[in-house]
Amino acid sequence: MEDHFAAAIRRFRLRAGLTQEALAERSGVSISTIRGLETGKRRNPQLASVRQLAAALDLKPAEQDELLAAGAAEPSPIPVPRQLPSPPAPFVGRERELDRLDAALGAANTVVISAIAGAGGVGKSWLALHWAHRNVDRFPDGQLFVDLRGFSLDSDPMDPAVAVRGFLDALGVEPGRIPVAPHAQAALFRSLVADKRMLLMLDNAADTAQVTPLLPGGDTCTVAVTSRNRLSGLITAHGAHHVPVDTLTDAEARTLLVARLGAERVDADPEAVRELVRLCGGFPLALSIVAGRAHTNPHLSLADLADELLDDALAVLDDADPAASLPAVLSLSHHTLSAEDAEVFGLLAIAPGSDISPSAAASLTGLGRSRTRTVLRRLEQASLIGQDAAGRYRMHDLIRRYAASAHDLTDSTQQAALRRLLDFYTHTAHAAARQLDPHRPAIEIAPPVHDCQPRALPDIPSAMEWFDAEHHNLLAAQRTAAAQGLHRTAWQLAWTLNDFHYRRGHRHDQLAVWQIAVESAGHLPDPGTQMISLRLLARAQVVLGHHQEAVETLNRALALSEQHDDRAHQAKAHYTLASILTDGRQALQHARHALALYQGLDQPIAEANAHNAVGWFATLIGDHDTGREHCRAALAVFRHHQDESGQAQALDSLGHIDHHSGHHHDAVRHYREAIALYQHLGNTFEIADTLDRLGHPHAALGDLDRARAVWQEALDLYRQQGRDDEAEQVEQQLDGLNRSHVNGS
Repeated sequence: MEDHFAAAIRRFRLRAGLTQEALAERSGVSISTIRGLETGKRRNPQLASVRQLAAALDLKPAEQDELLAAGAAEPSPIPVPRQLPSPPAPFVGRERELDRLDAALGAANTVVISAIAGAGGVGKSWLALHWAHRNVDRFPDGQLFVDLRGFSLDSDPMDPAVAVRGFLDALGVEPGRIPVAPHAQAALFRSLVADKRMLLMLDNAADTAQVTPLLPGGDTCTVAVTSRNRLSGLITAHGAHHVPVDTLTDAEARTLLVARLGAERVDADPEAVRELVRLCGGFPLALSIVAGRAHTNPHLSLADLADELLDDALAVLDDADPAASLPAVLSLSHHTLSAEDAEVFGLLAIAPGSDISPSAAASLTGLGRSRTRTVLRRLEQASLIGQDAAGRYRMHDLIRRYAASAHDLTDSTQQAALRRLLDFYTHTAHAAARQLDPHRPAIEIAPPVHDCQPRALPDIPSAMEWFDAEHHNLLAAQRTAAAQGLHRTAWQLAWTLNDFHYRRGHRHDQLAVWQIAVESAGHLPDPGTQMISLRLLARAQVVLGHHQEAVETLNRALALSEQHDDRAHQAKAHYTLASILTDGRQALQHARHALALYQGLDQPIAEANAHNAVGWFATLIGDHDTGREHCRAALAVFRHHQDESGQAQALDSLGHIDHHSGHHHDAVRHYREAIALYQHLGNTFEIADTLDRLGHPHAALGDLDRARAVWQEALDLYRQQGRDDEAEQVEQQLDGLNRSHVNGS
């Protein structure tokens, strides 16, 4: 430190234009002392003398800190502190995070700062300590550690000055030589660790402001900071390397249980272990608490422990010792939130679905989009929620359970928030459904409640994209609506999802939503909702092969429509019956009945659908001329009304008629036109069927390569959609082509 002080005093004296004699006269410090200090022959200057020199040189505050720190430094060798707590054991996984920390350490000519962020109990400190001990040989000048207590129920976050003073003690500075002013102590600390290869581990930091005074001034130290907050200021202003810490994988979680309980006990009940891993959700603290409970209660089976966790996870994961209690750990983050942030945190916990978009969250909170985004960012900074690459927010299941109970939301607040969110989903889904099929008979839907802001979706691609992103949340929203007695909303959500499910081939989900819709429709006064629900439930049943159930359901719909003398619903019931009956002549009879009813209702699109159905079933029994006549009539109406979905269906029917009447080139053309329309509509379900049919005229024309290509494409789609019977049939067709090729060669 002598060189630092000698250089500083000479630089400041020369800048002031003073000789050593003039400085001695102005400061009152003897000339011999000044000469000794500047040459390095005089060690351990008294702090009083250093302050006198600083005043005489008219130094700025930062320059005074530099001179005081250099003058106060102990010239004897600095001890090598070894303050790291013991490494965690057992430690599993985290290879990606460890690699990121290693990569950061490899950065040259800069102070390396790693900001390790994650939720309470996720294992940030364990990761940092494991990494530090694994690399301890790379810090030969020592390791400093401090728990900054950024999140504590029984104390405030540590003042950085307290941490600095602790570091000075660890570095061997005698109490009498430590400056009084905190800024001078910080300057002394920076001087002492300059040019040292040291590790500073700052655990459990509250925010960037708490960390900044503890950063070294040189470029040789490494700093590891853990915090529940994402320290964006540290990343932006100091170039810190952000290292997010998420939950463990299922495999890593199981390995942790094996390390704590032994392989024999874990292997003895693999099903219970899988359930424990699922319920703990990869939270290391939760897994450790469960393992500790199992270890101290050897008579308790893992299956019984899993049952307890399933019944009340937070109770099982609680403990009198706050350090061993997940609710207590989470509460440390919760109590730092503002009232507004805490309320949004609680509302997010009751939102149906596994994630939420910023737009949906704005309706949930009622705060507007800009303000909601600000709150969401703060909760993300606090590691209580996470944002994925698509910009959607997600809350860990255990944090969700805690949030649902931690913030005392009134029933009216919860109900109003759910109402806004359900209206957001219902109105946006309705707008999306209208894009998919603008010719579908509309349903009445009440205006959204106050502070609900549905999204506007301008076209089919945006509608399908929104449905894809929100699909699971819409299913959860419908279940929530039904459970809350909001039966009209539950029914409307089923209606809005119908075309999307059909186009994407979500057959099981289609069945589930219409089963709920039928139940909800029974609570509504309008019999029309019951007729629609029964009819569309039947369609969902038949797609899954439940033919007898579908016929029974449709007969209920038909009887109800006849009871109320509703010709439109009678026509729809006959039309749907035609589509599910296996007897072609019976199906044709119902299709003709539907057509006759529609012709008196002034519903041109529905009438065209009936024409197409008559044409389809006529050709199935060999009457190709009648089939072609009706399908062409349907196509003309669809084109007049610009109904792309109807056009695609009619073209597909004409392709089938052409193929079976020997006009294979026309069949290929019609099928290709249908596929192009289905692709524009995003209807992969029908694309698969039409590709399947397209392969037959290609094969009939001897174009086996094209037949093989379209059948392979159809096979891939069938497999994606879980349509096993159709996939097996196409595989047989491909095998037949391959055998033909071998025999022909």
